[in-house]
Amino acid sequence: MLNQANRSPTPLLDPIDRISEVLFGLIMVLTFTGSLSVAEAGREEVRTMLIGAVGCNFAWGVIDATFFLMGILAEDWRAAASFHAVRAAPDPQRAQRLIAAALPPLLASVVGPAELTALHQRLNQLPEPPRRPRLKRDDWLRAGAVFLLVFLSTFPVVIPFLVMRDALPALRVSNAVAVLMLFILGFAYGRMIGRRPWLAGISMVILGGVLVVLTMALGG
Repeated sequence: MLNQANRSPTPLLDPIDRISEVLFGLIMVLTFTGSLSVAEAGREEVRTMLIGAVGCNFAWGVIDATFFLMGILAEDWRAAASFHAVRAAPDPQRAQRLIAAALPPLLASVVGPAELTALHQRLNQLPEPPRRPRLKRDDWLRAGAVFLLVFLSTFPVVIPFLVMRDALPALRVSNAVAVLMLFILGFAYGRMIGRRPWLAGISMVILGGVLVVLTMALGG
């Protein structure tokens, strides 16, 4: 609820978002490298694959960043609507219920009437927020970070095709890089959620492979 009224500085993206964006970009580029037939691939086929992979992740980076900005606007609009609803509440009890509904469930379960009353008083002291939220500089920077993570995740996988002339060894190196990236992403994710990082890394490699196969099978 305070998001729109007094948004505090935050990192561009939280670690889970960073992992998700890199994983998305990685899976997209693997659908291109995985479709390459090394038995028949010449330089022209490799070039076509590279253009497709880079172009696809560029486009999806733009799309994902756009959706990210739309999500921020929706979140800010809901926060502003909740703020104005609390201000317009006919009685303190109604205002407290609205505040409790806007809090995360775990936090709401431990906040008592006294704390809700204090929050209500603090909200009434805040300046009136705009009724039509607007994107701020940090929002655009975060959207740019989303784009870059999706787009730049292309290059570790396609670089072997740029520096190696033979498609077969390039594909092997590319696949090894992709497996390593998947493992690192899973390892980091496992540490964040309190699971065994090595097991999470191996699971991410398996999950990534399954998602790539499904994407290719469905024509992605």
